[in-house]
Amino acid sequence: MKQYGKVAVLMGGSSAEREVSLMSGNGVLTALLSKGVDAHKFDPSEKPLAALKEEGFDRVFNVLHGPFGEDGTLQGALEALGVPYTGCGVMASAISMDKWRTKLLWKGAGLPIPAFELLSDDSDFDAIERKLGLPIFVKPSTEGSSIGVTKVKQAGGLKAAYEEARKYDRVVIAEQFIGGGEYTCAVIGEAAYPTVKIEPATEYYDYDAKYFRDDTVYRCPGLAGEMERRARELCLTAFQVLGCQGWGRVDFLMDEAGGIYLLEANTNPGMTSHSLVPMAAKAEGIAYEDLCLKVLDTVHVG
Repeated sequence: MKQYGKVAVLMGGSSAEREVSLMSGNGVLTALLSKGVDAHKFDPSEKPLAALKEEGFDRVFNVLHGPFGEDGTLQGALEALGVPYTGCGVMASAISMDKWRTKLLWKGAGLPIPAFELLSDDSDFDAIERKLGLPIFVKPSTEGSSIGVTKVKQAGGLKAAYEEARKYDRVVIAEQFIGGGEYTCAVIGEAAYPTVKIEPATEYYDYDAKYFRDDTVYRCPGLAGEMERRARELCLTAFQVLGCQGWGRVDFLMDEAGGIYLLEANTNPGMTSHSLVPMAAKAEGIAYEDLCLKVLDTVHVG
């Protein structure tokens, strides 16, 4: 695989999602090595990014999650260094990492999203509970992997949930509950892959359900017929509205009537044994190792 040159698999980092990133990165590294790629582990918490140039790396497979890894900061640094990297560019990465601004863009483009409110210390929490109805999901705007997320089920619980999320981010949103099922759709290049329906055994699809529990049920494709086609088309549009390219994932909800509501975009999805992009690729007959090569082919050069 000489066409790829020397490849750095960026993993680890210093965000709250470091553990997940290491799991993803080690999976990608093993897959690339099995395909004959000259791939190497690179943890930016252990050495400066400038070492990418000093050590002669030709491209980066970015599997860093969370702030610095997928919020545009790293992408800008790599462009300044002149090192091609997988995933979205600076603007799309920054916007997609921010759930609030993602919702604003999708709303402005006329795409369907759940009702939401931006929270602050001065919010009228009781009024927001009445407006959105219970249960309500409360989320830090720029964290991933469900870190800092609370499902508020009892009246009067919104303020405490806000204070918990505020530990992780200064921007916190409250989001209407949509109860017809949670789904995701992977996008690689210009193609939307089969949807995945997620059925957690836990209260919701939390950190443990995503990465460690074995009782979460996944159905792929998650939908069928016209509904599957419509969902994939909407997710591809949502991905492109944010300026995303290369690869990523769009999460969405459905209500009991079959309405689709966009939830968030992930520009650097997990690649662990429990991750959803590999699952969707498998449904298309694409092995994990070949998926890693497809992603490596989508490098962004600034």
